[in-house]
Amino acid sequence: MSRARLGVLLSGRGSNFVAIADAASRGDLPAEVAVVISNQPGAAGLERARERGIPAVLLPHQGRKRAEHEAEVLAALRSHQVDWVCLAGYLRIVGPALVGAYPQRLLNIHPSLLPSFPGLDAQRQAFDHGVKVSGCTVHLVDAGLDTGPIVLQRAVDVADAGSAEEVAARILAVEHAAYVEALGRLLSEPWSLQGRRIRFD
Repeated sequence: MSRARLGVLLSGRGSNFVAIADAASRGDLPAEVAVVISNQPGAAGLERARERGIPAVLLPHQGRKRAEHEAEVLAALRSHQVDWVCLAGYLRIVGPALVGAYPQRLLNIHPSLLPSFPGLDAQRQAFDHGVKVSGCTVHLVDAGLDTGPIVLQRAVDVADAGSAEEVAARILAVEHAAYVEALGRLLSEPWSLQGRRIRFD
């Protein structure tokens, strides 16, 4: 089986990127991370990429029109011959150019059980709402905000969580394995999209 070339977009610490990169290096994923791109100059994920010998590209979005910035991101992905794009804490809405360039090959992980609590601060939304169960969702990215077809979900008991930060920590504890599992299945198993449902054959 050929190895997929991954492009990872991130805005912060890059812990989900690290999980993906380490799984790939162990041979647990039929993939390699070809490039890491960040829109934030201080993103720790860029240094984590460099430590692993992975090309790290900074493309700040401040002062740029969304379409111009996305064109730069797309050019960087293409220059590294990326097959799949993984959003790993990328705090930017992905526009139509990127979605169109990687149809059903653009993946995201969100810290809630979608469709509940989309968008920013999902863990705070869940805590403020008083939910007893939250979790994470790995989904394909479409033109909407956290609306793409769901690949995998993991539930987390947060009934006794005392803060939004505790909710976030409990969800993060399952995110890494969930992202690697979902990506691995998409890359190695036959699957199809039937309406909004992903079916693994």
